[in-house]
Amino acid sequence: MAKKKIKKPVLEEKLVELENKWKRALADYANLEKRVAKEKEDFVNFSKGCLIIKMLAVLDDLERCQRHLKDEGLDLSIKRFKEVLKSEGVEEIEALGGDFDPRLMEAVEVVKGLKNKVLEVTLKGYLLNKKVIRPAKVKVGGGK
Repeated sequence: MAKKKIKKPVLEEKLVELENKWKRALADYANLEKRVAKEKEDFVNFSKGCLIIKMLAVLDDLERCQRHLKDEGLDLSIKRFKEVLKSEGVEEIEALGGDFDPRLMEAVEVVKGLKNKVLEVTLKGYLLNKKVIRPAKVKVGGGK
């Protein structure tokens, strides 16, 4: 059998074409790895958020008990609970006395007082990694 001789420019074109396809395949694979890692991270954060929302209900109950009991041991437990939440990226929304912010708060009642000022917090709000997981429920001043 006789071997076909392929012209050198044709081989070089084919080589360049295959090299470009190889580079595209590597880039596509790298992008896939990044996307999968991001999706895993998002899933973990979503799962963590769901668990933390449930834990916040327990914290609310403990704080209500503390207002009535004024127990030093319970106070230490609440403080430790809050430290654990903080280490996971949870922050309390500071609302009392500030301006009403509909991105962070939910107005449950408009009462007499300074217009658009938060006069009372009926349920604390929280952020997880700078995103609202539970808006603060507040009473807002409607003006005099």
